[in-house]
Amino acid sequence: MTSRLERLAQRYEQFCSLPWEHSLAGAQRIWFAVYDKNDERRLRSRVGEFELSTRRAGHGWREVDLTEAFGRWMGALEYRDAFFETPEDLELLLPEFEEAIAKQITDELKHPDTDETTVVAVQGLACLFGFVKVSSLMNKVASAVRGRLLVFFPGEHEDNNYRLLDARDGWNYMAIPITAHDGAEV
Repeated sequence: MTSRLERLAQRYEQFCSLPWEHSLAGAQRIWFAVYDKNDERRLRSRVGEFELSTRRAGHGWREVDLTEAFGRWMGALEYRDAFFETPEDLELLLPEFEEAIAKQITDELKHPDTDETTVVAVQGLACLFGFVKVSSLMNKVASAVRGRLLVFFPGEHEDNNYRLLDARDGWNYMAIPITAHDGAEV
């Protein structure tokens, strides 16, 4: 029996192996690999399979891991201790954190080794929950996507509606979903 993550990796490989249209807008070059939030640790141990599939298809691979992004950003703030005393004030800085995350991804998308045949894979998205809206983040980075942006997305996708970590509120986004479900788009 094939696991959900094995099916997701297989569907990704099929999708990545298709000819790439190069005249697409940045937002149309974003792929969401959607998986059950309970599979987060298992997926992380299998990211190498996605890289191998990408390379077998003749594409480059680069990674961005956002797992520790908030801690690193917060640790670099001059007045971080004041925010621990009054955490509700942190909300005032969240737009700045979102910009820092967007810059981290954009820097990788614009890296000299990244071109129109490269997949830039983003993992650790769950660590942004409550701090950054994924839809807003994707809008900020979309124009920098030259090849493809693969976002490992722990949550759900249904009728172009994405829900990170199965949160109540979702959003409608036109990224290309890659799922392990039967009847999925890929």
